[in-house]
Amino acid sequence: MAHLFKGFLLSGGLISLNWADLLIIIIYFLIVLGIGYYLVRFTKTGDDFFLAGRKMTMWIAGLAFISANLGSLELMGWAAAAYQYGILAAHWYWIGAIPAMLFLGIVMMPFYYISKTHSVPGYLKLRFGKSTSMLSAISFGFMTVLMSGVNMFAMALVMKVILGWDLNFSIWVSSITVMVYVLLGGLLSAIFNEVLQFVLIWAGALLVPILGLVEVGGWKGMVSRIQHNLPGGDYTHMWSTLGHFNDNPMGIQWIGIVFGLGFIISFGYWTTDFLVVQRVLSAKDLRSAKMAPIIGSGFKMLVPLIVILPGLIGLAVMPGLVGQAQAAVTGGASYNEILPLMMARYLGPGLLGLGVTALIAGFMSGMAGNVTAFSTVWTYDIYRPLHFKITKKEATDKHYVKMGRWATFVGVLISIGTAYLVENAASIMDYVQALFSFFIAPLFGTVILGMLWKRTTSAGGFWGLLAGTVASVGMWAWVRIDPRALAIITGSADAKAMAEDMYRALWSWIICVLVTVFVSFATKPKPVGELVGLVRGCTDLPSDAHLPLIKRPIFWAGVVLVAFIILQIIFW
Repeated sequence: MAHLFKGFLLSGGLISLNWADLLIIIIYFLIVLGIGYYLVRFTKTGDDFFLAGRKMTMWIAGLAFISANLGSLELMGWAAAAYQYGILAAHWYWIGAIPAMLFLGIVMMPFYYISKTHSVPGYLKLRFGKSTSMLSAISFGFMTVLMSGVNMFAMALVMKVILGWDLNFSIWVSSITVMVYVLLGGLLSAIFNEVLQFVLIWAGALLVPILGLVEVGGWKGMVSRIQHNLPGGDYTHMWSTLGHFNDNPMGIQWIGIVFGLGFIISFGYWTTDFLVVQRVLSAKDLRSAKMAPIIGSGFKMLVPLIVILPGLIGLAVMPGLVGQAQAAVTGGASYNEILPLMMARYLGPGLLGLGVTALIAGFMSGMAGNVTAFSTVWTYDIYRPLHFKITKKEATDKHYVKMGRWATFVGVLISIGTAYLVENAASIMDYVQALFSFFIAPLFGTVILGMLWKRTTSAGGFWGLLAGTVASVGMWAWVRIDPRALAIITGSADAKAMAEDMYRALWSWIICVLVTVFVSFATKPKPVGELVGLVRGCTDLPSDAHLPLIKRPIFWAGVVLVAFIILQIIFW
């Protein structure tokens, strides 16, 4: 089947959209720009531009929270990962998301919200001081522009396969659109567009798995076809194959999934990555801020329907696709392109335009999330302290809004450059998980110790974060220089790239925590009075006991947790 797609792509027989498809796409771009133009009048202060005025309801904040993560990177990358690794990719949506999102809402959100911080580095400044805040801000800014570049590359792949557009043209047109509406309305514009994009993504992407399952004869028919196409592996069970490295397509053991992904990567991303936390900080009150991640987690559990399932159906009906680097050599299609190829297979005129619009919406959502987070962190956590140090005075709020808009412009330009780095990666999601292991895993160690252990000192926070980050990058370089190091880091010389990322994240977190604890015991902690509002045990948190049970965040967190456990049993 792969040779058919090779001829398909090389022959110039790319899919053409009719007038109805093109009209849907054009209308979408006009609506997005119109929202940005309309909301510019409501974006006057720094709180308006960077935190949407802290006026969002729990539903708006919750949908924006999940939509910021549901970009073209997610749609394209995890569909490709499902094709590459099977249903194991769904772990990133369930154990790799749900517990962490609930933990953010119930345990961590009160401290972020009560401290009135504008960002995660802002919280670290209050808790540990300027050095730790600056280190986290710089590493986060670096990661953000790299992640934004991944979204651009994923979108360019969509445009190449579906429309035949040139890679450079695709990147520039879409990037300029995002830049314009974020420049106009800041986070407020991004949030409203993310809610719109959430609806469009579901409307445009849900038809692929439905029509795909009809073709293959339902779930059992799909499993049968996959087993026929790939008789040597089990691609449709989530837990039963994780006893040994060689029993599953990912080459990973349950320890890597449970601790590397389920604890370190997952909790690190959902609780400390400012890209998603920023949306929750826009909530109008503490209860809304606690409920937003819980609402998001409910929708997150359903996302595999439109992301993982198309990749699995692709294994049944389009076997033989290869990695990006190999596809570049052979001229064939890669599994990074499985989702647009599936759309081309199942969606006709009108529906194809809706599907393409859904992917464009995903790109807009993912990139806008990265751009607004970069703008905020650059302005408040890097530029602001440097400006004060040089001028010895605080600039006006208007000045910081202007700087935020300039940071948006520059961030988009840098992201365009980083988009081309992804071409050398075999898999989009392998690339992304490597970035998370570098920057997110050690950051989680620093934040969680600072928030839950009052004995953590400023020196401990800084040196722990630095040691964890350097160790993670060092382990990655070690394996590149000497492949035998893979067996030392993961416990198996046969571990795949994704497994390596999980174990590297676990080790970097352990190193961060050990160094933080050791240095903290060797240095003097802050007085308890300075930790009020920042650390558990030093802060009186508002109680929900006066609310009816059905209105308490802890009740809905329990409902989501039960549904999560049921899913693990069904797909064991």
